[in-house]
Amino acid sequence: MGHTLVIVESPTKARTIRGFLPKDFKVEASMGHVRDLPNNASEIPAAHKGEKWANLGVNTAANFEPLYVVPKDKKKVVKELKDALKGADQLLLATDEDREGESISWHLLQLLSPKVPVKRMVFHEITKEAISRALEDTRDLDMELVHAQETRRILDRLVGYTLSPLLWKKVAWGLSAGRVQSVAVRLLVQRERARRAFRSGSYWDLKARLEQGEAGFEAKLSHLKGERIAGGSDFDESTGALKAGSKVRLLSEAEARQLQVQVQANPWQVTSVEEKPTVRKPVPPFTTSTLQQESNRKLRLSARETMRTAQGLYERGFITYMRTDSVHLSDQAINAARSCVSEKYGKDYLSPSPRQFSTKARNAQEAHEAIRPAGEAFRTPNATGLDGKDLALYELIWKRTVASQMADARLTMLAVELQADGGALGPAQFRASGKRIDFAGFFRAYVEGSDDPDAALEGQELLLPALKVGDSPACKAVEALGHQTQPPARYSEAALVKMLEKEGIGRPSTYASIIGTIVDRGYATLANNSLTPSFTAFAVTALLEEHFPDLVDTSFTARMENTLDEISHGQVQWLPYLESFFKGEKGLETQVQQREGDIDPGVSRTVELEGLPCVVRIGRFGAYLETKRVAEDGTEELLKATLPQEITPADLDAEKAELILRQKADGPESLGDDPESGEQVYLLFGQYGPYVQRGQVSDENPKPKRASLPKGAKPEELTLEDAIALLRLPRQLGDHPEGGRVEAGLGRFGPYVVHHKGKGEKDYRSLKAEDDVLVVGLDRALELFAMPKKGRGGRTALKDIGVPEGADEAIQLFDGPYGLYVKQGKVNASLPEGTTADTITLEQAVELLAAKAATGKAAARKPGAKKPAAKKPAAKAPAAKKAPSTTKTGRLRASAVRVIRAADS
Repeated sequence: MGHTLVIVESPTKARTIRGFLPKDFKVEASMGHVRDLPNNASEIPAAHKGEKWANLGVNTAANFEPLYVVPKDKKKVVKELKDALKGADQLLLATDEDREGESISWHLLQLLSPKVPVKRMVFHEITKEAISRALEDTRDLDMELVHAQETRRILDRLVGYTLSPLLWKKVAWGLSAGRVQSVAVRLLVQRERARRAFRSGSYWDLKARLEQGEAGFEAKLSHLKGERIAGGSDFDESTGALKAGSKVRLLSEAEARQLQVQVQANPWQVTSVEEKPTVRKPVPPFTTSTLQQESNRKLRLSARETMRTAQGLYERGFITYMRTDSVHLSDQAINAARSCVSEKYGKDYLSPSPRQFSTKARNAQEAHEAIRPAGEAFRTPNATGLDGKDLALYELIWKRTVASQMADARLTMLAVELQADGGALGPAQFRASGKRIDFAGFFRAYVEGSDDPDAALEGQELLLPALKVGDSPACKAVEALGHQTQPPARYSEAALVKMLEKEGIGRPSTYASIIGTIVDRGYATLANNSLTPSFTAFAVTALLEEHFPDLVDTSFTARMENTLDEISHGQVQWLPYLESFFKGEKGLETQVQQREGDIDPGVSRTVELEGLPCVVRIGRFGAYLETKRVAEDGTEELLKATLPQEITPADLDAEKAELILRQKADGPESLGDDPESGEQVYLLFGQYGPYVQRGQVSDENPKPKRASLPKGAKPEELTLEDAIALLRLPRQLGDHPEGGRVEAGLGRFGPYVVHHKGKGEKDYRSLKAEDDVLVVGLDRALELFAMPKKGRGGRTALKDIGVPEGADEAIQLFDGPYGLYVKQGKVNASLPEGTTADTITLEQAVELLAAKAATGKAAARKPGAKKPAAKKPAAKAPAAKKAPSTTKTGRLRASAVRVIRAADS
């Protein structure tokens, strides 16, 4: 008797779906794409070797026919799938429900050439009910979706493989260009240019601390003599002066201090009180884009980490499909969410009627439901058995979905105007603002995050005392505050994703790989959740802006995106579009051929930044400074100096450039002699930043002692004593009371103290910002060792609750992104509502952890019991799916032909 063969993308998805199918169904994984355009010369079939278009993988002379090949690492998978098909009486293609999934199914169909009936099976969650419905409602392959994906793939290949070789010749080897990638890089560069052009403006204002009865509140100066006081938004970012035509009063420091004295000495009076009721509605459930944004803000996960984690949750049946532009919720989801609200928060917190949301994203496609917990009843986060990133992301999705069906939050915005006599400067008007939450509504479950971590969340109240017109609150203190306007912030991943979606550039499902590519290719670095473009990004963007402006223009790229979507709906023919884009007088192919001779590599590798005594050039080993100088013999010569990696385009100023060039011209700067060795101590600048060195490099001393400067240390302020002390690190601080020695040192992750316990065992602690590695003593080191090590996510325990009887480890209390929780070993459990850090007892903590352990993966297993399949690491599945684009990277640099793969962003 035959069987039904079901093919999915990944082993994890195969394991999950297998549990919901009849016994005569066999499930196999394709491990992602089984066929693609050739990635390197070795993949080109013998029949096409030597043909000019073969490396491109698209025959532009023959109706843009793509050349599809099975990569070497997929040949075994294809053979196994063909073997599995033997004896089958039906084939079900159950790849994901978006364009990519439809494309994989089509390629499978082409390769396997099945002789049995074939059906497409789609579902957006992996639950028993969803799989049963999908089996009953199979369909044929959607060829419009396949053509849409194929056109997108061909177009991206044409852009990448045509422009990238040009960049290798004109800027630097191994660079890549891409239809969406290059636009995203330009956004980063434009923001960095704005930061360079920014000029800071300064202004002063006053902040008063007042008291009415026994209740204190704050008020800020808003007007003086009827004129509004200048704030940050009133300044021109390019001049640092007030914007032309601004009708505001710019308060000087002297006036601010004079006014401070006057208003503190004179009586205050309330001149107006305003209460304005307002309603806040919950935000829609997550789409791919909003999930990436919120996960980056709240959980500090990169777009890649978010998608990898979400993929694992989907494939193990915890959430619905994670590539979607839709905010729609099914009736089943709405009912499940409303049940959660009733059970957890009570019926008062339910929205009066079910909420449905409409999708505003341009050309929304992919899956047709928002990202939400899977199933007809949502599992609460604590009942999932998940932990770490999996639990944090599931909890975020659960809360956002549940909140979407909750009642509006009702607030009252409070505004109080006060007046005080400013003496000769005239009457001063102050304003106090507050917010009262009359009914928390959905705030009980979820408050949308902000790109500014210091911004107060909407769920926090700011209450004012009961004030009425004519009241005279007592002035307790007045502070004169000086402010500097700040340059525009660099993009975080969340902000870049938001901008790309707003401009209609690319598909949200590709944002993670786009940002990953930008960082991997050296176009930007990601530090402190900020994307900082490199000098290479400046050079490449300048070249593309000058010679191929359309390809980095946001509106042009957005129009191209619209056309690709129109092709998917059959409204535009794909072949004429590709013809017009690539061929003809204005086509990309002709433009590149015509422009190549006009582009001077010397100019393309040069980054000219305003206000510098030199230029920046892109070299084989990174960016360097170059200037002309007159040598001792009167001839003019070029002077070149490597730029430290830590210096960004916005940070490089004339002072830094001159310091680096001077050192290169005059040789390393000697700070003086080391009294112990008699050798000179030098200050140098390397690719990885400033460092000190004892002695010169010579045959006798090929590796002189070196030490990096601590983060934040200014080279120009470094003394000989500091340099010698750095070179003598690690410092012996003394003996630890429990035995072993204690040292202070400086490592790749910054300054630290270490306890050498013996037998190779060491205990490290990072020094805090206020600690100096050169002066820290044993007492401070012991204080740091007494602090508990930070847990996952860099959190420090608020307190030790105690060690339960018969246990080895203490139970600790932590404050996480979703509130207080207790932890013992690898098990953690949230505190129930109403329990605080002061009221939690050891007995309660033991009960909470025992309940969590019983449902989670930490539960004790019987001897010989198998680990449940669902508990296997989620990260394995995406890795398998992405195998075609991530394997063999170590061999890419081996030949010029192979580097061409870098172009395919």
